[in-house]
Amino acid sequence: MTTVNLTEAEFEATVRAEGIVLIDWWASWCGPCRMFAPVFEAASEQHPDVVFAKVDTEKEQGLAAAAGIMSIPTLMAFRDGVLVFSQPGALPAAALEQVIAAVRDLDMDEVHRQLEERRTAQSA
Repeated sequence: MTTVNLTEAEFEATVRAEGIVLIDWWASWCGPCRMFAPVFEAASEQHPDVVFAKVDTEKEQGLAAAAGIMSIPTLMAFRDGVLVFSQPGALPAAALEQVIAAVRDLDMDEVHRQLEERRTAQSA
């Protein structure tokens, strides 16, 4: 599977979908972004069940600001609509594979339980 370019219009529906969505926040002028791009693309071909998306922070400045992007590249991972990973910096291929494996291995029932506990504690 190849990567898809996300805009503000598709962002919410994409990250809320079931399954795993990896997002590479990048810009054309960013050297580390250009180094990470082929790693991200190669991983997309190895994991056809994962959505690999890219957000151009220059074209989607409002979206990048809303997502709290302070440094690029930043990799975000969503699973079943929940942000489960966010880290700035270009990852080598092996580290990206570790992130994908860790996101796959998450017990989402436990993740949802912890989120509910946090919401309850914040509203108390």
